Amino acid sequence: GYRVSLQGNFFGHNHTYVTFPEYNPRQHIKLDPPLNLQSNTTASKCRIWWSVWNVPWYLVEILQYELQYKEYSMSWEIALNKTPPSSLPQIEIEAAELRGGVAYVARVRCKVSENENSYHSQWSEWSQTTVFQRADVPELSERIQYTRTMQFLFIPLSFGTLLYLFWNCKLSSRYCCSLTLGQKASPALTFPHQLLSFSHSILCTMGISR
Repeated sequence: GYRVSLQGNFFGHNHTYVTFPEYNPRQHIKLDPPLNLQSNTTASKCRIWWSVWNVPWYLVEILQYELQYKEYSMSWEIALNKTPPSSLPQIEIEAAELRGGVAYVARVRCKVSENENSYHSQWSEWSQTTVFQRADVPELSERIQYTRTMQFLFIPLSFGTLLYLFWNCKLSSRYCCSLTLGQKASPALTFPHQLLSFSHSILCTMGISR
């Protein structure tokens, strides 16, 4: 340990004041705040990581971190805290803990682990912030709505196709009698085949769209 004293000249006399009779630097550490705070979000979680600077190598592995995050428009006084499970400079936030469509901001600080007896420190200042937002996937309701829309289009089209076929079959039966008398076939007889081909193309297109 060290003996810390303060010397000064007061009213023409030198005085020495003992501030700390036994000072141990290992027990009075304050680290610099973490740097380069970054984030990456997926549909299931948000990963945040950072780096430390000017920290001795023998302290890096015994550091502990505290992360604060909040909605961007809220105050830090109501921010949520998370502690990483290890000394690695990273943490994950589950997507279920975040609201969709809302921007969040996070910051982190560090100190020597409280489980360490050889060193002791206070919290560093807070780092610079990073902004992130949950990466949402298309909602199931949108897919259901799309499927129902295709069904609503398919049903009337199918009904109309059957109605036209039925009507043209009756028309064709009338012309059959005329054909037996030696009359030429009417161009109307080819219409059912054209309609069938047109309907088949539409149904195939709808099937591919689905």
